[in-house]
Amino acid sequence: MTKTAIQALGGEDGLRTLVEHFYDLIETLPEGAKIQSLHFQGHGIAQTRIEQFNFLSGFCGGRQYYLEKHRHMNVKEIHAHVPIETKDAEDWLTVMDRALGDLGHEGKEIDRLRQTLRRVALILVNHGEVAGA
Repeated sequence: MTKTAIQALGGEDGLRTLVEHFYDLIETLPEGAKIQSLHFQGHGIAQTRIEQFNFLSGFCGGRQYYLEKHRHMNVKEIHAHVPIETKDAEDWLTVMDRALGDLGHEGKEIDRLRQTLRRVALILVNHGEVAGA
């Protein structure tokens, strides 16, 4: 039987640990600097930690907290006000990959999650050279 991504991450507790570690890295690694500055233009990192957990829970096959609260999970709409360049998406993916690795997450479900996150991150590119533009 195939596990959901949230099961592979260790359930909600594992997902929360991942999100917290990811944003700790965003706040300390050079690859996170611009991402952090983009969040300061909105609700800030503390709020983003909460909403990222809420979104990823449903995205990874768990409870749909974000959908329950906001009535949608349209990532393009969520990020429409944010100028996202390809480098920003790649930096986000680099930091998420590091967070997953630091926490020892591996296996086919995690590989599938990485692939899905890559597709979504690149879909969000809306500034600079946009693929297909």
